[in-house]
This record gives sequence, C-alpha cells and structure tokens, in this order.
Amino acid sequence: MNPLCSRCNRVVYPTEKVNCLDKYWHKGCFSCEVCKMTLNMKNYKGFEKRPYCNAHYPKTSFTSVADTPENLRLKQQSKMQSQVLYKEEFEKNKGKGFSVVADTPELQRIKKTQDQISNIKYHEEFEKSRMGGEGPPQHPQTPQQNTTPAYQPTAASQNYHYEPKPVHQAAAAPPPSSGKRYRAVYDYTAADEDEVSFLDGDVIMDVQQIDEGWMYGKVERTGQQGMLPANYVEVI
Repeated sequence: MNPLCSRCNRVVYPTEKVNCLDKYWHKGCFSCEVCKMTLNMKNYKGFEKRPYCNAHYPKTSFTSVADTPENLRLKQQSKMQSQVLYKEEFEKNKGKGFSVVADTPELQRIKKTQDQISNIKYHEEFEKSRMGGEGPPQHPQTPQQNTTPAYQPTAASQNYHYEPKPVHQAAAAPPPSSGKRYRAVYDYTAADEDEVSFLDGDVIMDVQQIDEGWMYGKVERTGQQGMLPANYVEVI
C-alpha cells in the first residue's frame, strides 16, 4: 500500500515519492514551510521534522529565565558549593610549591635588574669590610749606618776639593708569591672598578679566596689585580 503525502495527504506513488524527515512527500510538495520554495535532498534543512530553506530556517536562541525565589535559591546554593570546592582545592594544593612561570622578556628584565642590585650590594659590603679591617703592619725604617770612613784632610790635600762618591746599594729581590696560581679557562671583562679583566689562558697569581663565587688575584700578563669570578679559572 502506497503511503500518504505529509503535505497534501494524498497517495504518493513510487515514481514521485520523496522519503525524508521520517515522512513521505510528493516531489512538488517537498517545499519550504514559509516561502513554499520547492526543495530537494541537497538544499533542505530540517527543523522539528519539517523542511525549510536556508533563508527561513528557524534561528535557535536561549530563553531567559526569570529570577524566581527558587532560581535565586539554586543560584546561591551553587555559589556556596563552588566556594567550598575552591577552599578544598586550596587546602589540598597548599604547600606544594608555586607553578612554573614563563620566562617572558619582562621577567628577564626584572631578573637582570635584581642581579645588578645584588652585585652592587655585594661590592659595597666587600669594600666596607676592606676599609674596616686593619691594614698590613708597617715596618719601621731603620737608619742606615754610614760605613764609609770619615775623610780627614791633611795639609797636603787642603788645596784639593774632594767629593765622596755615592754608594749604590743593590735592590732587594721581590718576595716570592705566597698565594696560589690559577689559569683562566674563559675570557672575562671587568664589570666594576674593583674587578680585573683577563683572557683565556692567562695566569692569575697571588690568588686569595673571598667566598665561593669570587677571588682576588693579579694577572701575570697585564700586572693588574682585583676581584675575579671563581668559575672562570682553574688551579694550576
């Protein structure tokens, strides 16, 4: 038995039958509900099992809900429940550490500024400790005894003018170095007045350890002395 058309309620024969939206239609009856434009299986849009064209397809929108006492009570209850869950998550994650922050250019600038401030404070404390400490003991200079015999002029030599020749003493050799000797493994450029620059392979003499990160020594090649980073050199 042939079905009936959903539009005109007449019998639909197989040669003119369109099966769509769980219904049967004549090819001429399968049209838009609004403008009555004839549709096919490629350009129709179904809504509530009724065909529509693209222009008259119903636009779905949300319905506004009135703030009834029941809705207000549910809203307040949901808000309280979300606060309880937030507090529970906060207590669980308490003391687990901070999250990793992305290394943005702004954070790099702030980090560099903090490093410069801490470096300046470190040098100030170092200069204060140097100025506050006692200097090396001063050795008093003993007067040199004149071993040259006094000249006694005689009657025969009174007509001659005698000028004694100055006695030149040999310069004392410099004391041997008491500090350790290091070799530079990297190039370093001084960033402050109390630091010293050197190149890879330079020998650092009279090195004295200040702390874990800094030393004090003299560059053998240039003769300059000052502070230098400890991770730029190695013991010879």
